[in-house]
Amino acid sequence: MKTDSSVRAVAFVGDYLPRQCGIASFTSDLLGAVAGTEPPVECWAVSVNDIAGGYRYPDAVRCEIEERDPASYRRAAAFLNSSGVDAISLQHEFGIYGGPAGGHLLALLRDLRMPVVTTLHTVRARLNYHESRVMRELLARSARVVVMTERARAILRDLYRVSPARIDVIPLGISGGPYIAPSHYQERLGLVGKQVLLTFGLLYPHKGIEHVLHALPEVAAEFPDVLYIVLGATHPCELGARGETYRQRLEAIVRERGIEKHVVFDNRYVDPRELAGFIAAADIYLTPYLGEEQASSGTLANAFGAGKPVVSTPYCHAAELLRDGRGVLVPFADAAAIARELRGLLRDPARRQAMADGAYELGREMVWSNVARLYLQSFAVARLQWQPAQRDCGGLRSPGAPPRELPKSDLRYVYHLLIRPFCLSARELLHRTYREAAARIATPVR
Repeated sequence: MKTDSSVRAVAFVGDYLPRQCGIASFTSDLLGAVAGTEPPVECWAVSVNDIAGGYRYPDAVRCEIEERDPASYRRAAAFLNSSGVDAISLQHEFGIYGGPAGGHLLALLRDLRMPVVTTLHTVRARLNYHESRVMRELLARSARVVVMTERARAILRDLYRVSPARIDVIPLGISGGPYIAPSHYQERLGLVGKQVLLTFGLLYPHKGIEHVLHALPEVAAEFPDVLYIVLGATHPCELGARGETYRQRLEAIVRERGIEKHVVFDNRYVDPRELAGFIAAADIYLTPYLGEEQASSGTLANAFGAGKPVVSTPYCHAAELLRDGRGVLVPFADAAAIARELRGLLRDPARRQAMADGAYELGREMVWSNVARLYLQSFAVARLQWQPAQRDCGGLRSPGAPPRELPKSDLRYVYHLLIRPFCLSARELLHRTYREAAARIATPVR
């Protein structure tokens, strides 16, 4: 598949590593993948800071936005406009931009003078007033929109009236390493003889891990060597708002259910290489998330692409990726269903291997090199179709069009429109008064 050589430079806007969040990992991976395509594409990033002073970014980050400072979004737009990039790849998730529902982002979009391709990491059918306002303008100002599921595409088409011709469905990328049998890495990690269950990623309440913990006593009764590893630091936003309350609640459940020897909490943000080892060592991967409309999950994509049998709740991404027997779906917040499905899989190694083989094969389509080519196609189409002069029906300017400006100050406009007519009227009034007075003087007295 050839990429369009007209796209020579792309700027990526969003969180960026070493900030600890899923969007930062995605932006960094996508930039690296696009930069590695042929012919070469110049790629660099505009990062969003959630802490004072930002982070120690790599050289790929050339501009920084302070999340809560509206003026920094305008400065970033000016920087981008002068940079000569052909397109912007914008990552959107509620919670990473400042203002009500992330509305500060709109100040950047209103000023940009090149096409924007927006990746929506969450697409919800139910939004509050501020979220809906921001989403509708974001969509209006995006030349193209990327989503990761067909359901997300349907929501944009049916609820937000986005033309299907402007929507691209592109899978979430994965590293694409070779398949490794669990036993190989279990030996490295000191887990020989264990039936390893794994959930990884930043920890916060919507992960639903408590329901797996409630299921474990029943699983452990049949498989006494089962071990559930919960890998990942607490999400920085959760940590700032409520501290370790959620992790402490999970630890309390472990003590109450008497499953201490079957659960390990590894409270770390691990690098990709170490993470790959944990994924390889897992016999079964779990995503018991509670958010039905979650449009993407990097943890799910990476585990599935590595050939892991998956047990998951049917949130948007999982429902599509695991359909047709590619994984096991269980109802939300249903510990009994989780226990039943885990026991069934652990009893049946042949079924687990068949699921692993199918997942790994499909995962080859999700490797970053393929995903990067699809994004480049989207950038190229956005650039070809972008029309700065067009205005949309909602009163917004078209995606990427330069901001409308008031006429330059010129006092001649004021003179001709306001002052001159008044002067003419006043002069005419004086002339008329003079003529009437002259006529009275000239009239003889009788």
